[in-house]
Amino acid sequence: MINFEQCRRNMVECQLRTNKITDGAVLSAMGRIPREVFTGPEYDGIAYVDEDLPIGYGRYLMEPMVLARLLQAARIGPDDVILDIGCGSGYTAAVCAQIGATVVAVESDPRLAADASRIMGELEADNVVVVVGTLKEGYQAQAPYDVIVFSGSVPEIPPAVLGQLSPGGRLVAVLMDEEGPGRAVLAENTGTRVTTRTICDASIPPLPGFEREKGFVF
Repeated sequence: MINFEQCRRNMVECQLRTNKITDGAVLSAMGRIPREVFTGPEYDGIAYVDEDLPIGYGRYLMEPMVLARLLQAARIGPDDVILDIGCGSGYTAAVCAQIGATVVAVESDPRLAADASRIMGELEADNVVVVVGTLKEGYQAQAPYDVIVFSGSVPEIPPAVLGQLSPGGRLVAVLMDEEGPGRAVLAENTGTRVTTRTICDASIPPLPGFEREKGFVF
């Protein structure tokens, strides 16, 4: 029988701490949340490898190291309201819920949203609300947000989502296009403008619905 608690400790100590993850809240949250319940029984035996894992319907759980780097850069505080875009089965949302005050997790696939809602109930994560919606639109009904996290890569950050950041808010995402490697970025709303900087190189599977429209070819 797999000792998942030991697997979580190994992930924190051997994957995260040794790779410049120093935020105690992030390390503690990822050491508590049982990643294996978000993968399903087919992949629970490898739930703690540093890889993107399938969760069904063409979607993936983000690899632990990339998630940890994004959340560390986001500097989530205990009073923060967080938007998780493309929550899938809910792992990112569950980790964020351990650190911040409230998480709104938006998912476009009703089947994954149902899975996420069920798992949140089982974990008694009462500060997470899962909603079905168009990922590219964020979730305006509960905006603004102190932190916005994309749980998959996108080619660019939609202006509609940037507009849902509160003054002082932070947005983290992995940007990937057809050319070159991907990169994890941090966008911050200063109150007068949005600044963006690269955190690190990163490559994770894409979220659906963010494809750029192709122009005419003559």
